[in-house]
Amino acid sequence: MQPPGRLIGSGRDADVYEIDAAWVLRRSRQGWGDQAAEGVVMEHVRAYGYPVPRVRLSDSSRTDLVMERLSGPTMLEAFVAGSLGPQEGGAILARLLRDLHAIPARRSGTARILHLDLHPENVILTADGPRVIDWTNTEEGEPALDWAISSMILAQVAVTDTPLTAPATTLLTNLLTDPSHVTENALTEARRRRAANPTMSRTEVELLGDAEDLIRSLMP
Repeated sequence: MQPPGRLIGSGRDADVYEIDAAWVLRRSRQGWGDQAAEGVVMEHVRAYGYPVPRVRLSDSSRTDLVMERLSGPTMLEAFVAGSLGPQEGGAILARLLRDLHAIPARRSGTARILHLDLHPENVILTADGPRVIDWTNTEEGEPALDWAISSMILAQVAVTDTPLTAPATTLLTNLLTDPSHVTENALTEARRRRAANPTMSRTEVELLGDAEDLIRSLMP
């Protein structure tokens, strides 16, 4: 299938194409996951008022997801521009996790919807508030794993020597003192999953040990 319009964004696994002023197409390059199934989860949480883009399931498939076009910077872009502070950003991430885990799962009475990739690049700051994107990794399970994976992603940045080290550390600290609900088992599983992630570079994998140590040092 040919893309419907110009390329307007690219991530580790997907490209985003313009359809029109209201809609975009996100297409998986590697064919990982199921885009239409991801859209079903997005519609489920949106029905409970969770801030996600609308999707057109009838026009989506395993490799393509047609969704609402959002306007605004990512949380990461807002940090770099100085329009959002890391303490406020940490509070936003924590609230998004708490609100998500209040939503009943679709198939289980005890589990909850998990995003499993909630970090500043996957939050768009629109005029109507933050919206959460990229639900590729979503599952149903225990909320502690969601908190642990978000913490691990932030910690991997916090243990590097870049301009984002300080804001990532502040974000992580706020997330872990929310309280974060991170458990030992969840942290171990988060590290295992991050190490097995095919989009991770060797350098990123090598940071996991230091990242885990940092999280443990900040956990209550």
